[in-house]
Amino acid sequence: MRIGVLGTGGMADALAAHWVRAGHEVAIGGRDAHKAQRLATRLGRGAKPAGLRAAAEFGQVVLAALPFAAGARVVRELRTALDRKVLIDCSNPVGPRFALLTQGGPSAAQQLAAAAPGTHVVKAFNLCHEDVWRMSPPVFDGRPLAVPVCGDDETALALVHQLVRHVGCEPVSGGGLERAGLLEATAALFIGLWVGEGADVQAIAPPLACAAGPGREEPGEAGRAVAPVC
Repeated sequence: MRIGVLGTGGMADALAAHWVRAGHEVAIGGRDAHKAQRLATRLGRGAKPAGLRAAAEFGQVVLAALPFAAGARVVRELRTALDRKVLIDCSNPVGPRFALLTQGGPSAAQQLAAAAPGTHVVKAFNLCHEDVWRMSPPVFDGRPLAVPVCGDDETALALVHQLVRHVGCEPVSGGGLERAGLLEATAALFIGLWVGEGADVQAIAPPLACAAGPGREEPGEAGRAVAPVC
């Protein structure tokens, strides 16, 4: 698969490294040609430096590894190059005091879709720090990391699911692009808990067996009720 990457920062580096190892061709696009060259060289075979427009034109799938503040503007500039392409948005619109910057408005992913209406935008890879994506693979307690994915086009979703698996993770359907804002709000909440409170957010959710409640009690010896173990 040909993958264009918009950006030369940590997320571009972390995700593209997996895709190069999986055998994909990757074009690293940046406004700074030196940074694009340096990242492509570090990634090695299968990666080449390019400008932003050249990377967008190159990729069947394009990763927008851009700051939220710049994303819509850059995508609008590249809208003709992105037409009918799959565009992955991994940004988080999180501001001071872990506030969600899109509160009451369209999500970051929806803003990209509005900036390039012919593009199939998919939200993914926004819930973890770049260093988690650098793990090879991201596995915790023997379980691969699950990656929620939101989008409206089935073909685009299938391609992104494939790329999630090539990072060593398991894709999880998060619904249509209208639900991307929920992923972004989850990131704002998690970042605030991780950074602000030092809380383990994995402890928030119960096991799947108990997600809908503890279930019906089973009768034990002599009719004694025994609560199920979740």
